[in-house]
Amino acid sequence: MGAVASQTGLTRILLPHYQMDDLLALLAWEHPGTARDDSPFAQVIELSGRYFRGEAVDFDDVVCDMPSEGSFAGKVSRAARLIPFGETISYSGLARNIGRPDAARAVATALGKNKLPLVVPCHRVTYADGRAGGFSAPAGVDQKIKMLAMEKAAPADK
Repeated sequence: MGAVASQTGLTRILLPHYQMDDLLALLAWEHPGTARDDSPFAQVIELSGRYFRGEAVDFDDVVCDMPSEGSFAGKVSRAARLIPFGETISYSGLARNIGRPDAARAVATALGKNKLPLVVPCHRVTYADGRAGGFSAPAGVDQKIKMLAMEKAAPADK
């Protein structure tokens, strides 16, 4: 797993999928001039480790550098951050939540560009009939389905 941060917060998360050398090469290519330093990511490392061990965690306190609050992508990202662990919402439901009930496809497009999976839990957004829909993470829809199944199996008391 990899992450990138700016002065204003987390800007990129890559979910577990890559070999370490490939991950480092990809991050260096995407973010030239950055240096490897795990220290700013202690909170994300701890939370994501707990998440992938099957614990019900949220990333609400993780400071992110997201699209501007007034932009469509910013509204979608902020609304998606409110989806609780273990729950899902449809693309059309999320569109209604941001006051744009006609924009389900645009919501899907915005989430397809999400650079902060887990923190902006786009994996919790599905088609209205419950099918997974798309997922921009490298392992694609299979990863989304695994994450949703893991969340549903997590103990409810956490």
